[in-house]
Amino acid sequence: LPMKAGILALALLLWGCGDSSPPPAPAPTPPEQAAGKPRLGLWILAEGTHRTLEDPAKVERLIADAVALGATDLFVQLYRAGRSWYPSEHADDAPFRAMLSAQGADPLPGLIERAHAQGLRVHAWFNALSLAGNRQAPLLAKLGREAVLTDRAGRNLLDYPDLEVPPPDRQYLRMGTPGVWLDPAAAGVIEYLEATLDDLVAAAPGLDGLHLDFIRHPLALPIVPGSRFAVGLDFGYGEAARARFERESGEPFGRGAAWDAFRRERVSELVARLKARLPPDWEQSAAVLPWAERAYQSAMQDWRGWIEQGSIDFAVAMAYTRDDAQLRYLAHGLRGGIGGDRVWLGLGTWLFVSEPARVQEQIDLALAVEPAGVVLFSYDALAPESATREAIRWNRP
Repeated sequence: LPMKAGILALALLLWGCGDSSPPPAPAPTPPEQAAGKPRLGLWILAEGTHRTLEDPAKVERLIADAVALGATDLFVQLYRAGRSWYPSEHADDAPFRAMLSAQGADPLPGLIERAHAQGLRVHAWFNALSLAGNRQAPLLAKLGREAVLTDRAGRNLLDYPDLEVPPPDRQYLRMGTPGVWLDPAAAGVIEYLEATLDDLVAAAPGLDGLHLDFIRHPLALPIVPGSRFAVGLDFGYGEAARARFERESGEPFGRGAAWDAFRRERVSELVARLKARLPPDWEQSAAVLPWAERAYQSAMQDWRGWIEQGSIDFAVAMAYTRDDAQLRYLAHGLRGGIGGDRVWLGLGTWLFVSEPARVQEQIDLALAVEPAGVVLFSYDALAPESATREAIRWNRP
């Protein structure tokens, strides 16, 4: 901790140097949906093929590309796998310290300032309940293995070989997204994530929003719609979670609707508590599964409820598919019903790096339902010399 405190002090000193420079541009007002035109967002990976934050020249190019595309919002990954790209006493901030050492300054304030100068809003992309493959995350060192989800057979995800379903179940079951997933019903998990968010707010108050990802339970394939079914696999069965369920419900533990509601409410509690810690001018959004019923029943992700209750300002449905008919069905279904006016469509541009024209075709399908916004995953697929980026006509006559 002393070393981290020293590095944080250095970062603040470097950030605060040069009082004669003009103050950073204020956050732009969210653009109105003029003439049916939605907002356009880009997901910016912290780790990937491009690693934008690690090179000032790449940050400059990002802003130029975003302006050329007609983007309004940047979703910049700052917390992933228990690691942070900002100074933190709770996350492993080795990525931040590496950037600070290489560049001599924290790149995030500069990115925000440049973005605001061009009318772009910057959201912190925050992978909440997934630690990916990181078994050494500070949260686990503090809270122990009880913080990690346990499956209905009593197996902790930390004991999954290669983070995949153990034999003999592996013959017919697979993890949808293998990794170490946290249990929001376990003691201390929500509080630790709140503290990690507090570090972010302190480090980058000029941000415009928090964008939650992996804010659900993992899915096992094939997917089972709820715990009442005898077959399949779901999660959240740790001793502490089951004991809490019994205390709060007054009923003995048992699979079924009440147990599913309890687990779903714990994820929703996390979303609401993070929202409560944000500066009043920040938006909170979430990347969500595009099948609302499946998200609700199987992933404990009641994102329509979050919109209805005001826990998030908008949801970005990850409608990643190469099947245009499916995208059309999803787009029309998502635009209707509860919260449809605050549902953005996330498109998988990386699926079409060898077929650039298909990206614009999918954008046109999304725009046909007049969504509140469209987000492209990810900027890595649109980075310099990308034919995919050149094929997008969003900001062109």
